Amino acid sequence: MTSTKQGRPPRILSGIQPSGQLHIGNYLGALKQWVELQTQYDSFYCIVDLHAITVQQDPAALREGTRRNAGLYLACGLDPQHSTVFVQSHVPEHSELAWILGTFTPMGWLNRMTQFKDKTSKMQTESIGSGLYNYPILMAADILLYQADLVPVGDDQRQHLELTRDLAQRFNSIYGDTFTIPQTFTPKAGARVMGLDNPTAKMSKSESSDLHAINLLDTPDRIKKKMMRAVTDSGSEIRFSDLDERAGVNNLLTIYQAFTGESAEVIENHFVGKGYGDLKKAVAEVTVEGLRPIQERYQALTGEGGYIDEVLKRGAERAREVAHKTLRSVQERVGFLLP
Repeated sequence: MTSTKQGRPPRILSGIQPSGQLHIGNYLGALKQWVELQTQYDSFYCIVDLHAITVQQDPAALREGTRRNAGLYLACGLDPQHSTVFVQSHVPEHSELAWILGTFTPMGWLNRMTQFKDKTSKMQTESIGSGLYNYPILMAADILLYQADLVPVGDDQRQHLELTRDLAQRFNSIYGDTFTIPQTFTPKAGARVMGLDNPTAKMSKSESSDLHAINLLDTPDRIKKKMMRAVTDSGSEIRFSDLDERAGVNNLLTIYQAFTGESAEVIENHFVGKGYGDLKKAVAEVTVEGLRPIQERYQALTGEGGYIDEVLKRGAERAREVAHKTLRSVQERVGFLLP
């Protein structure tokens, strides 16, 4: 780890929306990596509730999901001594910087965002909110506000990070060196977990089918039931494969490997002569055991009255220290009369 030009360790930032339930794809593909990185970087991890309301949310469910996500962040291993854990809306600088950046963002740039096109392809035009269209600008504000050096993003967010870089460079060219130009961060390969009911699509919190994902707070019985109904294929061989027709089996083996840490060779040898029923049972067992300490820690944390809220309060205070400094610099440079 090297220091940045600001004389601090490289800063990393990421977040997950509080809509829907966090699942094993979130854990194995992101949260587990965050935990491993938190002592190596100046780490900021948020619950991005402002992003969540780009589609209508039930207010009570949104509040519940925000606190639940915070508890699961901590239960998965994020340590407030090493990571700044906070709620996006607790730091109003996000919204103000997003507005300022929006005035510098050409509509042509936003019109190229493929995720907006994908999300709205089945929506009626009159039901599409402008927040969904401007989503990439708010994401840019999230990143630039903290002068993040590194941003771990999946393939679906890479275009948004490129927009963030373009916006930072555009602003810097007009007003001078203001924003750090963030770099895409690719940690060691995390597990890419696919849907149990559709193993050709990434596991998602937004899917309505109850059999799509294993949620982090699912009971052991629920995990076993979902796993036993997971899609496989018409064959019988249990081996890793990149073929679409073997996607179901490959997904189960990927989950098994992520929880056990065993090599592909060891895993394939373990299942020689066994059937898909044996595979599903084994994956269910390692998943239950892998989630057990997280669930136990979550129950302990939520049983400590006020602890999660206190962590979020301290996290927001720390985040605002950094965010306010950046925003004030931006306000000054664009010509606002500061109080």
